[in-house]
Formats: sequence, structure tokens, C-alpha cells
Amino acid sequence: MFELSREHEDFRKVVRDFAEREIRPHVAAWDKAHHFPVDVVQKMGDLGLMGLIAPEEYGGAGGDFTTLCVAIEELGRVDQALGITLEGAVGLGINPILTYGTEEQKQRWLPDLVAGQRLAGFGLTEPGAGSDAGATQTKAELDGDEWVVNGAKQFITNSGSEITSLVTVTARTGTREDGSAEISTIMIPSGTPGFVAEAGYDKLGWHISDTHPLSFTDCRVPAENLLGERGRGFAQFLATLDDGRVAIAALAVGLIQACVDECVRYANERQAMGGPIGRKQGVAFQIADMEVMLQASRALTYQAAAMKDAGAPMKSFKHAASIAKLYATESAVTATRIATQVFGGYGFMEEYPVARYYRDAKILEIGEGTSEVQRMLIARGLGLPVE
Repeated sequence: MFELSREHEDFRKVVRDFAEREIRPHVAAWDKAHHFPVDVVQKMGDLGLMGLIAPEEYGGAGGDFTTLCVAIEELGRVDQALGITLEGAVGLGINPILTYGTEEQKQRWLPDLVAGQRLAGFGLTEPGAGSDAGATQTKAELDGDEWVVNGAKQFITNSGSEITSLVTVTARTGTREDGSAEISTIMIPSGTPGFVAEAGYDKLGWHISDTHPLSFTDCRVPAENLLGERGRGFAQFLATLDDGRVAIAALAVGLIQACVDECVRYANERQAMGGPIGRKQGVAFQIADMEVMLQASRALTYQAAAMKDAGAPMKSFKHAASIAKLYATESAVTATRIATQVFGGYGFMEEYPVARYYRDAKILEIGEGTSEVQRMLIARGLGLPVE
């Protein structure tokens, strides 16, 4: 059986203590107000969470991917929205610059991002291009020594907060010989004329997360803001998503753990028909099923994370990442439904956290590749000619 190291478990305690102290007492109020707590996000940076995988020369800890997943799980156990804030800040903000950026780009952007004093987003999804990222319509044309960007993005995390410093976007930068779109990635700093983060969404869940649609109108940035090789943006995006799928699985594990914790507590306290409801098999067996989903999801997630850290062949890692993401996220949706049922009428009331868990869960099956996309990728990995 796969087990985390003692160092990872010690680190888990540090993050759990932070989440219990700095987040749990306020999370219900923040959720109700749709408030993005900048001060707490920066405290996450002070704790070193944003810099977990970044090298020391940029102010990071030089840690492994598994450590990041532990942090995401523990934040997600208390609040999913702040868990995705960390995942987005590192996986979608820092990691593309760290992986594909020039040394000059790294020196310019990474120190503040790694310190958690600033945030960065990654603009991929568009009104007409989600899972079909090749249908990207945002365009970037080279005019002298500047890119001129026009288009729109939607559902972009960490893109419009008061501490957002830039958003990296995918854009069509030309046409290949075969007629397909040439997709590249370009970094656009906040405050650039023509770049607008529109009003935040009124979402079903993740109320605390900063999420905006973005628009670009004749937005000019220096040519050197190209991130990575021109025309390799689609490949860079796919590699970024592979890591992100494991991170989302870790977020789902935290949510299942929260459901188990709340249901065990409630089933021992709630009295009905002469005793605690937890002694009734109808309740106890549902909670037992959640525990099975939790242990299986955790094992799949950290097995995939360990493969990433060990430098496993990309094909094997991609397969494991999709399996972990599919199983853990669908289990999380099921676990929140069960938890709401265990709480009965109280589970339908916003004063109980399981109501928030229920709202927060559904997006896990959609973001970083829908469940349908994961099934397609898993089937392809088995050699099936699925389209």
C-alpha cells in the first residue's frame, strides 16, 4: 500500500493547523459574502505554500509535487475555494513560467508570485472553446516588437483580484501549413490597456475563489512576453493540465475527508429513536461507503503524484492522472450527496457546512478536464480508438 513519508505527514499537520486557525472560523461568512480574503492568501504565501515546488533561487522551497498535493488537500478539507486558489496560483500561475519561461521572465515574475504577495492566472477557456482548446479564437498578431491581443476568456481563476499581477493566455498566433491554428501562450500584465477583468461570476460554489471573464481589445504587450516556444502553446497547456488533474484530485480528497469528519461527528451526536443515528445501519453503512471512497481516492491521487516526482514515463503519468482525477472527483460529488442525506433537513441549511460542500463539489467534475474527457483519455491509454 502506498504511504506518504513522515515528512509529508508532518507537513500535513502544519497546513491543517493553519487552515483550522486562519480559515475555518471565517469561512462561512466569507462564503456568504463572496469575499476573497487577500490577507489570508498572503499568509498562505508567508507559510511557504505558493513556493513549495519552486527552486530556492526564486524564493521557493524546492519541494516535490506530492507536498503541494498535501497542502491542497488540507486547505480543501476546510474550504474548497481556498484550495483551488492555491492550486491555481501554483499549477496555473507559477508552474508555466517556471517550466517554459526565460531566465529574464522568471526573475521578473516569480519572486512575488512564489512569496504569495501576488497571483497569476492562466487564460485558456473561451465562450466557444473549453475541452476543445484547439477552437481558440483569441488572436495575437505581431506588430513590430509587440503582440496585439484581441479576444475573450472565461472562468479564469485568480485573474481579477487586487493582487493579480498577470494572466498567461493561449492565443492564435498564425496558421500552420496543414491549415490548423498555431497556438502560443503570452503573458499579459494586469493594468495593460485593453485588458479588462470583467465583474466576477455569481457561482454555484467556490464563492471565495476569485474567478472572472476576461476581455482583450487591441491589448499590446512586448514581443518578449511570449511564454515558451511560439506555436507550442497547446502542448504546454496539455502538460500543465496533467499536473492540474492530480492537484484537483487532491482537492477532491480533502472534500471527501471533510464529509467523513462531519458525518461521523453528527452521527454520534444526533439522537433519534432512543440513541445516536450512527448506530443505525442505514446511516453507518453510508458513512462506511464514504470512507472506502476516501481511501481509494487518496491512494490513486498520491500514487499519481509519486509518479510525477519519480519522473515516470509521461504516458504512464497521464494515464494515472486521469484515473485519479475521474475517480476522486466523482467520489467527492457522491460523498457530498451522502453527507447531505445523513444530515437530513439540516443538510439543506446553509448554517451547516455540508450544504457548502454540496455546492462546491460539482465543479470538480468539470474543471481541468471534464469526467467525459478523462474517460476518453483513459480509453485511449488502453489502446481504444475512441474519438
